[in-house]
Amino acid sequence: MQTEPGRANADHEPAFPIPERIPIFPLPNVVFFPKTYLPLHIFEPRYREMIDDTTVRGQCIGMALLKEGWEQNYDANPPMFDVGCVGRIVSVQRLPDGRSNILLQGLRRYEIREQFYEKPYRQARIALKEEETDTTLDPAVRADLLRAVGDYLRTAGDAATWREFFRLDIPDEILVNHLSVGLECTPLEKQFLLEAESLRQRARRLSDLIQFMLHEHGGSAKGWG
Repeated sequence: MQTEPGRANADHEPAFPIPERIPIFPLPNVVFFPKTYLPLHIFEPRYREMIDDTTVRGQCIGMALLKEGWEQNYDANPPMFDVGCVGRIVSVQRLPDGRSNILLQGLRRYEIREQFYEKPYRQARIALKEEETDTTLDPAVRADLLRAVGDYLRTAGDAATWREFFRLDIPDEILVNHLSVGLECTPLEKQFLLEAESLRQRARRLSDLIQFMLHEHGGSAKGWG
C-alpha cells in the first residue's frame, strides 16, 4: 500500500468537494496523507458495500488508524484515532467475485466529530483540518530533512528508488508527505507525523524520527516501504 511517486505533481486541480458526513475505513497499519495516492484491495462484505455506496455518492472515504487492541473487536467498531485523511476514489477495478481494487487520492486531513452506525460500515461527521496557508519550508529546514533522508537511504542501500524526491522542483508539501508514507516506521509514528499542525512541524518530526532510527540501528537502516 504505497504512494505513486510518479503522480506527485498531480496536485494542480480544483478543490474536490468533501461531504460533511463520510464513510470511514479504519485499518490497523495504514496512515494516509494528503497529496499522496493509496491503492487498496477491498474484500470484506461491509467495505464492498461502502465502495458501492461511495461511488454513487460523494466519492470520498475517510482513512483512519485503528488504536491498539483493535483485534478484540475488529468485526464491530474498535476505537480509532480521530485525525485521519479524506481520500477521493479516483479509480475502481471490479473483480468477478465481488472484490475490487481502488485507488484513493489524498485530499485533506480531518477530525471526527460524531460517529454513525446505521450501516455495516462506520460513517462520521467530520471537521476538515484548517488548510495550511504556507506550504513551503524554510530552505534550511528542507536541507536538513534531505540530509537526514540521504543518510538514511545510504545505510539502507535504497537511494536510487527515492532519487526523484531530491529534485528541486518537488513542492515541499508533496516531498514531506510522500517521505512520511515511505518511511519504514510504525503506524503510530506515522500517525504522529499526520497530526503535526504545520508542514514545518511535520518536516521537523520526520527529520527527528529518521535521526532516531539511524541511532537506534547503529547507522544501519531498514529501508523504505
